[in-house]
Amino acid sequence: MARMAFRDGIHTIVATPHTLDGIHINPVQEVASRVASLQHVLLQNRIHLRLCVGADVHLCPRILERIRTGEAATINDARKYLLLELPSQTIPSGVKDEIFNLKLNGITPIISHPERNPVIHKDVAILYELVSMGALCQVTAMSITGEFGGMVKECAELLLRHRLVHVIATDAHSSDRRPPVLSDAVEIAAEILGSYEDARHMVTDVPASILSGDVFDVPEPMRIKRGTWC
Repeated sequence: MARMAFRDGIHTIVATPHTLDGIHINPVQEVASRVASLQHVLLQNRIHLRLCVGADVHLCPRILERIRTGEAATINDARKYLLLELPSQTIPSGVKDEIFNLKLNGITPIISHPERNPVIHKDVAILYELVSMGALCQVTAMSITGEFGGMVKECAELLLRHRLVHVIATDAHSSDRRPPVLSDAVEIAAEILGSYEDARHMVTDVPASILSGDVFDVPEPMRIKRGTWC
């Protein structure tokens, strides 16, 4: 996977194991230890990838408290950005409270793969409201290229057109079914947006700012009416 990523032009990868989802528990120190071990192996094999600590944190009560106790990792362990995974079959009413509390404490949530969420498929305005509160969105490259199916691809395109996507990521799980490849998705996103620079921005400048914990300009999303389907 590391060699595939490097060949595709990727030079930095954030390790984002699932956590707090009722199955996986990956505290910060455990992730950091595994990242350091793998980084050493990559250097030994002359694979020039930079690895960073992170997690795909499942939406649950008291996320801020869990960050403070080390149960959940923020991106690059900087406590500035958090990858947030919504439940697959529902959007709990407390999501806005959690986002508000994170933002109030200087942490910006990045909602992972909203284009694959069936609840958002039925009402995209849900996501618009979360972005309007200050959340960011990360779309999976394979969603844009169609490997997750036509409905997911259509939703990814709609989110891109409405400027609701801020990051394109691999969400890689393997070297075959879920590979670490971004280039194909960037090309397609460029066609949708009418700008290669805007698409490239989502895999270079924006992720770099997130890793550094910097604040950056976010495009104004286009309003979506309640009940808009993908």
